[in-house]
Amino acid sequence: MSNYIAEIDRCDCNTIHEEVVAKVRTLMPEEESLLDLADLFKVFGDSTRVKIVCALLHSEMCVCDIAVLLGMTKSSISHQLRALRQTKLVKYRREGKVVFYSLEDEHVSNIIATGLLHVSERN
Repeated sequence: MSNYIAEIDRCDCNTIHEEVVAKVRTLMPEEESLLDLADLFKVFGDSTRVKIVCALLHSEMCVCDIAVLLGMTKSSISHQLRALRQTKLVKYRREGKVVFYSLEDEHVSNIIATGLLHVSERN
């Protein structure tokens, strides 16, 4: 099977389709935007962070609630929430001594929904 895949991925021609390359070059995002996008997707590379985001799709939650839901320590959840806050995927609000977390905006929900749809199509 790996030989078959290697053959599909290999291009044996030396023709450059200049008009296609020129068109796509003008449509490509700026390098900084691509780097930011890669960093965003890196955050989704951790299953705990994905679980937290999926939980927050349904309700805002405090660290204690998320820790119980996922069977983890408050410290480890706080650590993951920090990474999610830094990439502006989650936001928080304080109510007395309790800090509640929720998704930053609808874009985060759309990213998760699209990702879940994609993986469900492969099954």
